[in-house]
Amino acid sequence: MQYDKLVERALKNVVREALMHVSTHGLPGAHHLYITFRTDHPGVAIPEELRAKYPVEMTIVLQYQFWELLVGDEGFRVTLSFNDRQQRLVIPFAAINAFADPSVNFALQFQPAEAAAQNDDAEKHGTGKDAAKPAAKDGNIIPLDTFRKK
Repeated sequence: MQYDKLVERALKNVVREALMHVSTHGLPGAHHLYITFRTDHPGVAIPEELRAKYPVEMTIVLQYQFWELLVGDEGFRVTLSFNDRQQRLVIPFAAINAFADPSVNFALQFQPAEAAAQNDDAEKHGTGKDAAKPAAKDGNIIPLDTFRKK
């Protein structure tokens, strides 16, 4: 059933909904958003000087100075100021590694895009079940007994 992918998709939708709210209503109160994304992910469009400075990963902050936040089904576009120059960024949701709103102690961490691609390859080659076993050893699976009253 690939529950991990279903959960990942649902959580990325939380990011999408939050950004849609911000694009329509602005940031309420002290809210501010940190978004970490893979700069080398397909579909990411950032100025070359930023790509040279951040060849793999970059974190942006949406707080005071951002403009033209447009949110779509697959990603978002935003204009930010870098060295007093407004720069347009295009970021697919699939490229996002982390999303946080420190003002309310909220954070989401996503499976890196390259790990997701490796899992897809493992499933295509019939090794998907074996690939899931190491994740269980790493503590990514929480037994239901953890949530039961004793």
